[in-house]
Amino acid sequence: MNTPLITRQDHNGVALVTIDNPPVNALGQTARQQLCAMIARLDQDDNIRAVVLTGQGKVFVGGADISEFDRPPEAPHLPDAISAIEASRKPWVAAINGAALGGGAELALGCHYRILANSARIALPETKLGIIPGAGGTQRLPRLIGNALATDVITNGREIAAAESLDIGFADRAAAGDLIEEALDFAQQIASKPLPVPAAERPLADPGAHFWNTALKRITKAARGNPAPAAALSAIRTGTTSGFAAGMAQERETFLSLRGSEEAAALRYLFFAERAALRPSSLRGETSSSLRHIGVVGGGTMGSGIAAALASAGLHVELAETSRDALQAGMARVEGIFAAQVKRGLCDEVEAADRLVRVRGRVGCQAMARCDMVIEAVFEDRGIKRAVFEELVGICSPDMIIATNTSYLDPDTLVRDLPGQDRFIALHFFSPAHVMKLLEIVPLKGSSTRTLATCFALAGRLGKIPVQAGNCEGFIGNRIVKRLRAGAEAMLRDGLGPEQIDRAMRDYGFGMGPFETQDMAGLDIAFRAREAARACGENVPEMLGDILVRAGRLGQKTRAGWYDYADDDRTPQPSAEVARLLKPLTGVPRPQSSAEIATRLIAIMADEGQKILDEGIARNPEDIDLVKVHGYGFPRHKGGPMFHTARRAVPPLHVDGEAAHVIVPEV
Repeated sequence: MNTPLITRQDHNGVALVTIDNPPVNALGQTARQQLCAMIARLDQDDNIRAVVLTGQGKVFVGGADISEFDRPPEAPHLPDAISAIEASRKPWVAAINGAALGGGAELALGCHYRILANSARIALPETKLGIIPGAGGTQRLPRLIGNALATDVITNGREIAAAESLDIGFADRAAAGDLIEEALDFAQQIASKPLPVPAAERPLADPGAHFWNTALKRITKAARGNPAPAAALSAIRTGTTSGFAAGMAQERETFLSLRGSEEAAALRYLFFAERAALRPSSLRGETSSSLRHIGVVGGGTMGSGIAAALASAGLHVELAETSRDALQAGMARVEGIFAAQVKRGLCDEVEAADRLVRVRGRVGCQAMARCDMVIEAVFEDRGIKRAVFEELVGICSPDMIIATNTSYLDPDTLVRDLPGQDRFIALHFFSPAHVMKLLEIVPLKGSSTRTLATCFALAGRLGKIPVQAGNCEGFIGNRIVKRLRAGAEAMLRDGLGPEQIDRAMRDYGFGMGPFETQDMAGLDIAFRAREAARACGENVPEMLGDILVRAGRLGQKTRAGWYDYADDDRTPQPSAEVARLLKPLTGVPRPQSSAEIATRLIAIMADEGQKILDEGIARNPEDIDLVKVHGYGFPRHKGGPMFHTARRAVPPLHVDGEAAHVIVPEV
């Protein structure tokens, strides 16, 4: 017998129906079967005059069971359940107690009324998974809140908070006290009243061709190759111009078609990888240290970004610099970050002021003694960082975690022979640290599991994707970047131009190609790392980028790098000077398509990723893909270099007892 996932309690003629399918009340097949049966029973029960539908716990409905997407659709289907609610002769009130995502939002849309708790949030995030809403979301939401708002919410997967949902017409009321009590009272009040016009039958004005064409251009550009947002817009448009039934038919057909696509498979893969990253199995049961007060040493671009990220997460921060002038500059950077957040609508002025108050500037490191953790974020120089650590161990308590933010230096050498080896660790933030979601966590030789668990907990609090990496040059991300840049420069030596290579990677889905990225970051950063290695006696090959740096071409900051840049314009322009500098080292190009170029570079990334796996630097392919997606702009709908390459591996061909893998050579 199936476990009851849909329960019922009667309250003086009002049925309280609760979806109880932990952890997120997903609408899998069993839940749908029980819900459909409950709808039919309630419609025939003359003792019931109205129904309140809610979710158990802190979630209304977290969506469909995503694991079903790899199987053929199984009846009963969610659109049928929602249609049955909408067609019921008794009013259904959705009491939205928390997140109503995907199918959960669509279920609420099918109800006649919606009442929300303050913690409720609504979203149709399907386009982020490479699909579109499949149970009427593209049809009912526009009829409730209008095409402009619905298009934004659906194609961007944007979340609507409780207060906004009331303002825009999604909700009928917000609960001031106990949600269920108020919903039951509300249901009693409307039980004898005529049913409102269901969402499916509400009129919807066509905003005209200009609206649709402008929206399509904007959405296509932002999607970078993910077909789902444009497909969702098309379904919205069809429902607007040809009616609800036509829109529903297109929505369902598109949903079923897209869920079997390469893009949807990649995005589902990342969805599960991201969830697993936050709770690594190796740390289950391990306790983490409590963090309320964190020190940051260094107020430059990286340090100020880290401080802003910590304060935005509600933590108190001590930001240390070496002088009053340096500290003022660092605090100005932090203040500028919060001002920019207000301008972008990420927080209001009151919250920005609260965040700034949580950051206290200090000259010197003495204030670090009162912190629970300290993050060193000074200039990428071995001697300077070592001196900071030597000072910190004399100030901080023996159980305080001390982390280094470094991109290229060996963190073990920075703390070698210092007392308390179990509390040291490397945290590789990505710039800008208050924006970028990736955090590479690098345990050192002596790091304790408690230290590691605490850093994973911190990443979750900051809203970042944590990936554990072994200690090697460049860790996971920069090590692959180094190999990618070498591969791209090899193509230059073969006669291709930077613009041709960058265009190929943009066509693949990257926001920028490897040479544009170097110009933005600055060619001198990697150059200095190579020069430092050479000074230590390492045999580091000369790169073509070294030639440009020695010629004073450092990237956008000097208006000259792999490209030329006009004053106050970051648009890259092909450079005759670069062509002249590199001509003695380049050959005659052979014709290559963008697909061939991208395939070659992705294969280089995957090959280095496999080496990283073989060496135990990464724990699994998913971690490598998370690093590349969240730290280096690899297009989400491609899944990452490891996923992309694995998907193109044909099952083994057995020839004379030996297996040979064939890789499809197209992107």
